[in-house]
Amino acid sequence: MSTNLSRYEEDLRRLVDSGHLLLTSMQYEQHGKEVAKQIRGALGDKADKYIEKLPRFSSNYQNWYSEAKTVTRQTIPDRLSDFTRHYERQANRKALQWDNYTIEDYLQRLSSTSVSMQAGIARMEQQIFILESAQQRFKSSLFDIRQLVAADIYDDEIEAARDLVKNKFSRAAGAIAGVVMEKHLAQVCENHNIKVAKKNPTIGDLNDLLKNADIIDTPRWRANQHLADIRNLCDHNKSKEPTQEQVQDLIDGVAKIIKTIF
Repeated sequence: MSTNLSRYEEDLRRLVDSGHLLLTSMQYEQHGKEVAKQIRGALGDKADKYIEKLPRFSSNYQNWYSEAKTVTRQTIPDRLSDFTRHYERQANRKALQWDNYTIEDYLQRLSSTSVSMQAGIARMEQQIFILESAQQRFKSSLFDIRQLVAADIYDDEIEAARDLVKNKFSRAAGAIAGVVMEKHLAQVCENHNIKVAKKNPTIGDLNDLLKNADIIDTPRWRANQHLADIRNLCDHNKSKEPTQEQVQDLIDGVAKIIKTIF
């Protein structure tokens, strides 16, 4: 069975490879004949087919950026601002220049007398370099893999909760799912250097901290709070039994959280 670590490594490798293809696509857009000559020199008869399959940058970059940004946030959060800076245009920019040109400008085909769209290629190169540094972190013995190991454990616990709810042990299943959610949200706070003042914070406390730090949005915050209410019903309210449907919602919700909130 593959571990979360190996899956993350494979996803990251795929992202880096996709980034290089997008970069080649940009270079081909700007320097078609020169780049085609280089590709033919490297691939020979296979060059034309390779060029035909190059992804269209304008329609493929946004999906790549969204996924790469999430990976960067998860693995090297101290480089996230650098990664996004190469894409996002500065709000207070007065003139389009080489040092403030972004991929957002490239996608809108912007240029000026002082800077050409060539500047967008340099920004894409930097994003790939940052993503490649995340690859190196996976290989480094200094990389803290606690949360990756925890993710494997959480998967097992979620499966145990699913088995319990199938066998009508709804309260016990909800309790397990609630513990997973609490531990994961605490890890997310740690990932983002969010100070948790309480010694024993509740899911609600952690949820509020993440919303206040803009790690999660208001709809996600509300959804998390709903899950916390079901968890409390399982753990604390002995006068009312949680329904099987409620606990199933809790388990499914927590399963989604541990895969999407980092």
